[in-house]
Amino acid sequence: MRAFIQGAGCVSAQDSSVFPGEIRQYEGDRLPVADPDYKQWIDIKQIRRMGRAIKMGVAASHMSLETAGIKNPDAIVMGTAYGCLADTGVFLQKLVSQHEDMLTPTAFIQSTHNTVAGQIALLLGCHAYNNTFVHGAFSFENALQDGLLLLAENPSRQILAGATDEITGYSHTILRRFGLYRHAVAAGEGAAFFVLSAEKKDTSLAQLTAVEMLYRPASEKETADQLAAFLARSGVQPGGLNLVLTGRNGDEDNDKYYETLESSLFQDTPIAAFKQFCGEYPTASAFAVWMAAGCLNRGAVPQEAMVKGAAPAQPERILIWNHHQGKYHSFILLEKC
Repeated sequence: MRAFIQGAGCVSAQDSSVFPGEIRQYEGDRLPVADPDYKQWIDIKQIRRMGRAIKMGVAASHMSLETAGIKNPDAIVMGTAYGCLADTGVFLQKLVSQHEDMLTPTAFIQSTHNTVAGQIALLLGCHAYNNTFVHGAFSFENALQDGLLLLAENPSRQILAGATDEITGYSHTILRRFGLYRHAVAAGEGAAFFVLSAEKKDTSLAQLTAVEMLYRPASEKETADQLAAFLARSGVQPGGLNLVLTGRNGDEDNDKYYETLESSLFQDTPIAAFKQFCGEYPTASAFAVWMAAGCLNRGAVPQEAMVKGAAPAQPERILIWNHHQGKYHSFILLEKC
């Protein structure tokens, strides 16, 4: 089942209103989001009580709905690996400092992983299907596949699908101890949402052709075989791609995986990367879809993204290949409408 992206919204380390016209530069090993004016979509009294992950998700979802020109979707599907980390930290701190006594339930309720999708539905007054996937670095991809299944079941639906993840001081320290952010790897965060439908329109941004996941491949050869088979099932040869958008993050071992397969599968295909713009986090592939859909719609790829080859003019077919910690590989194929 294929789908058309009718609207897209993103809150990331880049200013979504100007990207890729002006690339924001950061120092250090964290890329915090460039917060938009949340008062555009959220009442100021509610903003004070909302965690950052919720605000990012609400803003990105509203941006995508506004772009698509609809007020209420027929389903809300999203993915998150970490959930609302800031609210979880507040709850755990109070749990310790108050010796497990006199705890208000608010912090606990707001720390659950499905809080973002629930809050989006409450603000929209949407009583339709609502689902959150918490499958690590496959969370966003599972949300996309669920959206495609919903469209296959009922092509008249308009599906709001996306992902959000945040990083806090505590989580960054812990993950850095685990060796996730080493060398030149920068921690990231963000939210991206898309309105999917089965109908192609004049205003459609891009076509979502296929999504596939590969967990813990035994070797680089298995990854190459699975990637080639994925393209073949979509009726595409490796040489038929205008761009491969990879999840390079600055770690030598991480990036070597891409380089090895590119030399065998994509010798003549331009290669780009996206994590220098958004940072490394489990659902960063949602930012990649937002970026790729924008490139296809505008007919241009930012030169700052290029790793090998020249930026293609008027790209028509982009493959997003991302892996997280070498375990979670995902392939997403987008095409120009």
